[in-house]
Amino acid sequence: MRNFRISHSGMDIFLLLFVFIFGIILASCGDSAGTGIQETITSGRIRISVDESFKPVMDSQVKVFEAKYPDAKIVVDYKPEAECLRDLMNDSVRLVIVTRAPTREEEKLMTDKYKFKPAFGTLAVDAVALIVNNQSKDTFFTIPEIQGMLRGKSNFKYKVLLDGARQTSTVRYVRDSLLKGEALSKNVVGAANSEAVIEYVSNHNDAIGMIGVSWIGNSDDTAQLSFLEKIKLAQIECRDCNGTFVHPYLGNIALGKYPMVRPLYYVLKENYRGLGSGFANFLIYEKGQLIFKRAYLLPTRMPFDLRNMSITE
Repeated sequence: MRNFRISHSGMDIFLLLFVFIFGIILASCGDSAGTGIQETITSGRIRISVDESFKPVMDSQVKVFEAKYPDAKIVVDYKPEAECLRDLMNDSVRLVIVTRAPTREEEKLMTDKYKFKPAFGTLAVDAVALIVNNQSKDTFFTIPEIQGMLRGKSNFKYKVLLDGARQTSTVRYVRDSLLKGEALSKNVVGAANSEAVIEYVSNHNDAIGMIGVSWIGNSDDTAQLSFLEKIKLAQIECRDCNGTFVHPYLGNIALGKYPMVRPLYYVLKENYRGLGSGFANFLIYEKGQLIFKRAYLLPTRMPFDLRNMSITE
């Protein structure tokens, strides 16, 4: 039997080939979606799912983040809240922005499936705004009056529009917080999205709409200013202040005066310091919090200054 030997030069070639292949494997593991960019907290490519109600403010967040970090690309799918959470459970995305935290059952399912707990927390508080046609004489409503319209038991004969027929955060808010599980009346209908609600109400005097305030709250956004030229923002009876009616302005949200509010959460399923973690941190800290504030959402991670503000506006 002949002895098999590898020469020094052959061994050197073998080692070089091994190192080269191993380096390629490492590079491909760190590559973000085949872009050639290594994923870090400020670089790479990630797809996230966001509740459609928050499209204006999240578009702003992504725009500023990508300008600050040119090697980062965040692709956002806007969809009903239930679909966002379904994406997270199905491992289609690592980060979602929705109006509720995972339930204990959802958290356990994700922990059992992925072997680590998802991270989540509040980012801001959103107001559900009530909008009416520019020609409408009714611009002041109490919560019982709104509940009556949603139940179909009201002297107001308005068609109520929501930003979707089912599974949206606004529909869930209406059912859980306003109707306490009661069925919606037949005069409550779902539009394709928030922009469709605004468009319909602007063209029909017999309709009112319920949308997230970030669609009409940013005075620096020309599109939102054009929306406000089409409709009027109704005032809702102030909570615990004796017949005063208030708009969904930041001060009224901060002081608990505006009654129709909901939290905004991030839910992150990433057990390493990737781009999902980087974007979530951006939303939590000063720059992201200021963008929420500018869009009329109340930041929950930074102090809010209440100077020179009237709660009756």
